[in-house]
Amino acid sequence: MFCLFISGMLLVAQNDDNFINQDPKFTIRGSVKESDTRNPIQNVNIEVSGGGYTTTDIFGNFKIEVRKGDELIIRHKDFETVYHIIQNDDDIQVEVEPNEEENFKLSKSKKISNTRKPETFNALMDSAKAYLRKDAKKSIQFIADALSESKSSKENSGAYQVLGDIYSYWKQHDLAVSNYRISLQNSNSSSVKLKLADAYMKNKNYQESIETYKDINRRDLSNWQLTDLYEGLGDVYLLTKSYNLSIGAYEDGLKVAQKHLITPKITDLNSKLAQVYNAKGEPQKAGAFFNKSMRLANTENKKRAVEEKIKVADFESEKNNYDDEIELRKEALNTINEIETTDANIENESPLTPQKQNYKIGNAYASQRDYGNAIPYLQKSIEEADSKEDLIVQKDATRKLSEVYRDAGQFDKALLAYQDYVDLVDKLYSRKEQEISQAARFSKDITSKQNRILSLESDRALSESKYQLSEEQAKRQKLIIYSLIGGLFLLLVGAFLMFKYIKQQRLANNLLALKSLRSQMNPHFIFNALNSVNSFIASNDERTANKYLTDFSLLMRAVLENSEEDFIPLEKEIKLLELYTKLEHFRFQDKFDYTINVDENIKVEDFVIPPMLLQPYIENAVWHGLRYKKTKGHLEIGIAQTKQDEIKITITDDGIGRKKSKSLKTENQQKQNSKGMGNIKKRVSILNAMYKDKVDVFIDDFQDEEDTGTKVVVTLKKD
Repeated sequence: MFCLFISGMLLVAQNDDNFINQDPKFTIRGSVKESDTRNPIQNVNIEVSGGGYTTTDIFGNFKIEVRKGDELIIRHKDFETVYHIIQNDDDIQVEVEPNEEENFKLSKSKKISNTRKPETFNALMDSAKAYLRKDAKKSIQFIADALSESKSSKENSGAYQVLGDIYSYWKQHDLAVSNYRISLQNSNSSSVKLKLADAYMKNKNYQESIETYKDINRRDLSNWQLTDLYEGLGDVYLLTKSYNLSIGAYEDGLKVAQKHLITPKITDLNSKLAQVYNAKGEPQKAGAFFNKSMRLANTENKKRAVEEKIKVADFESEKNNYDDEIELRKEALNTINEIETTDANIENESPLTPQKQNYKIGNAYASQRDYGNAIPYLQKSIEEADSKEDLIVQKDATRKLSEVYRDAGQFDKALLAYQDYVDLVDKLYSRKEQEISQAARFSKDITSKQNRILSLESDRALSESKYQLSEEQAKRQKLIIYSLIGGLFLLLVGAFLMFKYIKQQRLANNLLALKSLRSQMNPHFIFNALNSVNSFIASNDERTANKYLTDFSLLMRAVLENSEEDFIPLEKEIKLLELYTKLEHFRFQDKFDYTINVDENIKVEDFVIPPMLLQPYIENAVWHGLRYKKTKGHLEIGIAQTKQDEIKITITDDGIGRKKSKSLKTENQQKQNSKGMGNIKKRVSILNAMYKDKVDVFIDDFQDEEDTGTKVVVTLKKD
């Protein structure tokens, strides 16, 4: 009977936490709407205390599996959280009112006065940050004082961001959300959005967290922050059981971390990938990632290495691999003892406490029915928990020790251990009551301070409205000034458009003039060439005339093809010169010889030249210089590169020279020659105006002898 009594008591104690969850599951349906407009609310977080989660659709409807007695928690950023205990499978209609705290409008602060010392605000902010982890009340008070000194929206934003950090550290996540949002209203910041998304997640506003993460401009983030974004997004997806999305986000973060060698994040993300694969029911993949994360953690520091080892030990425990679990926890325990000698700040809430690891080692031995090894570890856990006032671990270890004694047949020790467990439960209950009372007072105090801060913000908005009224007159004056500036700007725009129109008109006129000048060149050239053909026919030299006419037709075809172009490739112009000079020499073989020299180093395909620019100079050299020479003369055409972007084309003849040639001409011939040279000068002038001094022509006597000859130098620049 005694054995049965002990066994029954322990079984009840072991199962009392889960007793209420033994009822069968059923599906309930519900909707969430606004009380005044009856509009449905989308993406409301619907959570069940038993672990289920869903969201409302675009019609505000949801359905979720529950058990009788479960608590339904309904959260959204725009209304206060609603709690409901499930009694039956009736549909649930939730009508909510907007959260007044979220409805206040914040106006951006302007500089109303500059009487404060510049360093006052920064000093108060530094004090707030210094007390952030030590004393929440002091830290919040410093923020309130800093806000009273703030004179710009940027300072406002920074103050509310730190206030959000304070609430986040002290796990007041709803207040953290509110203050991060106020910070963003004062000044948009991707880093604050990152904190807001994390606060939404910790406050279980999962959909809002996802939306905020996705809304962040990733180009504004550092590589570390970008990794944080993907990690946070993966965490939210894991909490909402969207395992594939969680894996995708973690993998994106891992790529960034690996690319930029962010070692701690590489370890963390491998560990989190292991956790999500384990939750997804793929232990083999989870094990592979855990092995990788544990190997990476060993390359960092002892604390990080032991944290990862404990995670892997928990994983092995879930798979009932107790030998591997025990080995890992013993290794972790040795490292924890080393860490404790240098770091005395390990709190009882941390998994890195010897009492927790001794308890879990003892529990693992008990699961293997190795009671001889389980008992010493559980006793050690109880001793360490007692010395560190860790009532939770002490209670759990004592309860487990009682069960082990019972299973080992040591019922008297089991009873004593169970009595200790009951005493610890009472003691823990009493402490919890105290903690709840302290937490309520703490929450009341910080809520009061938060309300005062919001009141300060309202006063600031009122002051700013008065300030804005005083600025209205100044705005009117500015409006007049801006109107005058605008009128001047319009005048300048009009002048610019007029200048542009005149420039375009001038360009059109130049193009028309060029076309006209080219059209004058072609008849002049054709007339002279036909005179040559006529002379051959007159001398009854039909065969020579035919040959000359054939070459002339080739030349004319090329000339007509190029007649519409401002510039043609230099290579084409050289071929035209060779053909034209050949024709002139064919007629006046007894008067001159000629040579054409092109420097081999010139890339002729890189340069362009106005068509029919050089032909008139060659024509003048033959018809007005060499033709009247008493002895046989010589014509030389040379093309050489003088600079990287410049070539010189030189046409020289040893004819009678310009002065003597002019004295031999009739008045009509002089007039025609003058028109031909004038035509070329006009073309060059127009082309240089359009293309910025691309062509230069220089004419001089060639030599100092009786037949002075003529030298023409054409300088051609590359584009």
